Amino acid sequence: MPFNQLRLGAFSAAVAMLAVTSSGALAQKKYDTGATDTEIKIGNIMPYSGPASAYGVIGKTEAAYFKKINAEGGINGRKINFISYDDAYSPPKTVEQARKLVESDEVLFVFNPLGTPPNSAIQKYLNSKKVPQLFVATGATKWNDPKDFPWTMGWQPNYQNESQIYAKYILKEKPNAKIAILYQNDDYGKDYVKGLKDGLGAKAATMIIAEESYETSQPTIDSNIVKLKSTNADVFFNVTTPKFAAQAIKKMHEIDRKPMHILNNVSASIGSVMKPAGFENGQGIISSAYLKDTSDPQWKNDAGMKAFDEFLTKYFPEGNRIDGSVMYGYTVAQGLVHVLKACGDNLTRENVMKQAASIKGLELGGLLPGIKVKTSATDFAPISAVQLIRFKGEAWERFGEIIEADVGG
Repeated sequence: MPFNQLRLGAFSAAVAMLAVTSSGALAQKKYDTGATDTEIKIGNIMPYSGPASAYGVIGKTEAAYFKKINAEGGINGRKINFISYDDAYSPPKTVEQARKLVESDEVLFVFNPLGTPPNSAIQKYLNSKKVPQLFVATGATKWNDPKDFPWTMGWQPNYQNESQIYAKYILKEKPNAKIAILYQNDDYGKDYVKGLKDGLGAKAATMIIAEESYETSQPTIDSNIVKLKSTNADVFFNVTTPKFAAQAIKKMHEIDRKPMHILNNVSASIGSVMKPAGFENGQGIISSAYLKDTSDPQWKNDAGMKAFDEFLTKYFPEGNRIDGSVMYGYTVAQGLVHVLKACGDNLTRENVMKQAASIKGLELGGLLPGIKVKTSATDFAPISAVQLIRFKGEAWERFGEIIEADVGG
């Protein structure tokens, strides 16, 4: 009898211990809407149609990358459910799609929505709902504002920072330059213009002799380019999205204008801009980069580029390898996977933002050597370094040092 009692007591203790252990394990798992033991539901908004449709390939690349992740077992055993909608680069449509993702699809967060005007339209809504607006696909400076918008975080180098780097280059190479600017008439374009003026300082008033804006609803910007020709500027700052960037490069060649041509980074894609514009028309154009150029033979044996090519072959064979937007989508998707892995079993919206704001020198295969992803609770600008590039032949050629700077929101 004593032996049976002892055995019963031991059994009871084991059951009690199992119960405690199980409840402890369950307690460690924390979920918000959009996350379960088997799934992480992610929302996305892209311009698959409309004036910025060249960027739609970013969403397609991300979908393919998450398909790869799911095929390899998912994130900590959970599969990614990637829901991506078209907003045609129209802010009212963006608002509609954001509400659908949050209130109908019930996603955990909205990842990499594209464009400055579209993201501006949904920033207050997502922050009021405490839904992460994570790694937005726009370099506007205002995404780095954790104090006022703690649920919004950028990804790429910000536009003002980029423009200030161009300003320093102009001041060094052409201190008496006459600068003409073509820019998109919205927050995206104005951010670039502000950065250039800030970088030029007191000289901006005399150096900038023309500022010409265009609307995304225009079919062509040929007339804008012709208008700028009359200024006889010797520096042309081209602040455009891909469709209009290609038009501007072509038209500048047609009217035989050869100033120093600076093209903003978001339109430096060989596949969607330089090739359509004609390689011969883009010789000598200056821009900046933080991603490896897939058309550059120097990366032929690079481990990161090999992994990228393997991904394309297996999961995205229809992807245009020389389109910079494909490398962009691939790299930012890798950044998100890093964050989700760091979340472990705590898949709350608060922890997603906490982990996104705790990235310490993350190296990704698509980034240029020396450029790393870094964030903190007070710094929501993951990538802040670039290198200047010049178009030569059929590829971009890097020159100078890696330049790092930050402009807050």
